[in-house]
Amino acid sequence: MSPTLGSLSTLFQGLALFLGAAIGSFLNVCIYRLPLGLSVNQPRRSFCPACKHPIPWFLNIPLLSWLWLRGRCANCHIHIPVRYPAVELITALLFLGLWEKFAPADPLQHPPLLILPLWVLAALLITATFIDFDHYIIPDPITLGGTVAGLLFSTLIPVLHQTDSHTAGALWSLLGAATGFFSLWAVVELGKLAFGKKRVRLDSPQPMTWTLQGDDAELVLGEDRSLWSEMFARPSDRLLVQANWVEIEGNRWENVLLTFEYEQLSVADRKWDLNQVREIRAAVTSLVIPREAMGFGDVKFMACIGAFLGWKAALFTFFAASCIGALVGIAAILLRRREASSRIPFGPYLAAAALLWIFAGQTLLDGWLAITAPDPASAF
Repeated sequence: MSPTLGSLSTLFQGLALFLGAAIGSFLNVCIYRLPLGLSVNQPRRSFCPACKHPIPWFLNIPLLSWLWLRGRCANCHIHIPVRYPAVELITALLFLGLWEKFAPADPLQHPPLLILPLWVLAALLITATFIDFDHYIIPDPITLGGTVAGLLFSTLIPVLHQTDSHTAGALWSLLGAATGFFSLWAVVELGKLAFGKKRVRLDSPQPMTWTLQGDDAELVLGEDRSLWSEMFARPSDRLLVQANWVEIEGNRWENVLLTFEYEQLSVADRKWDLNQVREIRAAVTSLVIPREAMGFGDVKFMACIGAFLGWKAALFTFFAASCIGALVGIAAILLRRREASSRIPFGPYLAAAALLWIFAGQTLLDGWLAITAPDPASAF
């Protein structure tokens, strides 16, 4: 490599790191605001999550500001979680790694077409991972927006799917999105059939209160509290409650089964519109709780990954994420931390598997095929 190309390579590496850190700072905004329904554009300036004080630009330099302030807000001095510089560092390193793997030797002569869509996908994977860790959801702007972005990039930059045809790029992207979506959708539906109900029998009757709160409601059972909307993932879900007694709007029943839908309650031969009921009190002896094998956000997340990377990557991501999750579960059992591993959502495993495909997936797949399907000519 000539000295000029060597210097140019170092410059581009530095730019990839700098841009990655800056994008990581923006991803922190998305990770904080999207689950809360806040705009990522307004207010434009970042603010302290504790005191809400706007952060001036000179105290919002990626990585350096957190180190300079020793991890504390300059206004209220509350500790700023290490996650913020971690996201910036991870994004910077991923941007650099993608540049090193996919950028041509001379970017000025051969435009690095793959870099932009892969950087966008990496940003989506990081954002989804940290939101899923914090809130056990992956918002639609990431999953659905990412799927649309993957389709657009595949159409405009068809080399993303190893083709020169824009039409073929779009079709391969659609096939990848469909493969990702339906592979995980099948798991969700089969999981619903096998594990869609959880039966809970209480040692003694526990007080239960259902209270309407605006467009939602709060369910309190003993010392446990949950939002009503969190109990129902789909319209067909039912919550069955066996009660020693129940009181609804001045009416009382003894030894009765309550059949809850999201907006309706059936007691004996009577039905109640839950939008018109203010409070329900009961003494509960057992419940049958609806549940899902995984969130539907994971299904849409797989569609996003498939739209960017294609059908082979979608299948690889599905199986690799399952293997990673199994390995984490086994490690947790060996370390006697099984309960902690059960709280890890599936989105981070999907993101890790997608990155594994980007950096080494085809090599791993070729190696696996060489082991499981050797060349027939080698037998002679």
